[in-house]
Amino acid sequence: MNTLLFYCASVLAMLFVLVPHEFAHAAVAVANGDPTPKLNGRLSLNPLRHFDPLGFVMCALVGFGWARPVPINPANFKNYKAGLFTTAIAGVVTNYVIAFVFFPLYALSAVNLGYSTPGGYFLTMFLDMVFSYNLSIAVFNLLPFFPLDGFRVIESLTPPWNKARQFLGKYGQIILLVLIFESFVCRVLGDFYPVFDSLDVLGYVMTFAVNIIGRPISAFWGLIL
Repeated sequence: MNTLLFYCASVLAMLFVLVPHEFAHAAVAVANGDPTPKLNGRLSLNPLRHFDPLGFVMCALVGFGWARPVPINPANFKNYKAGLFTTAIAGVVTNYVIAFVFFPLYALSAVNLGYSTPGGYFLTMFLDMVFSYNLSIAVFNLLPFFPLDGFRVIESLTPPWNKARQFLGKYGQIILLVLIFESFVCRVLGDFYPVFDSLDVLGYVMTFAVNIIGRPISAFWGLIL
């Protein structure tokens, strides 16, 4: 029963992670003068507009994944660099804000309901996942590999001839796929051979980074709750 509730909570939590992330990209792009997201139906909170099957499954299974990228045309931005930067960072900021809002809800649910009943288990797990998944997606998208938001930030701050930018644009997707595959394999094998847990490069980086960026949230709410 708990396994079923876990995956149901995980799938539901994804709606509070990936959909707001992509909507934020669309909304900020439109605010910067680019109508492309709106014309393509992406200025919407409808999950089906943003759904990417593989990215959704990866997010539910390993805690980081992706939705269907929002199409933009930076040539339409009123200010090219500012538009590109704010559009790129919008999803990450939105994820962090959602994590900030959901942390006290998770903390209160954990204390008052816990995991002893099916309803308490589901609600507490759901709130925990919304908090932790939003942090994970924020960190994941800040990685500087094409086509993630981190690369778009680099793109907005560097000229086209920058060697690092060219390398990350050309090979970033390959590096990213290798890291994701390595992380997935290590997590699967880690259930049988714990040594593989320590070989999960992307997982280690993600866990470290999430703990760092999540600390201000838990510290702030710890002063209130």
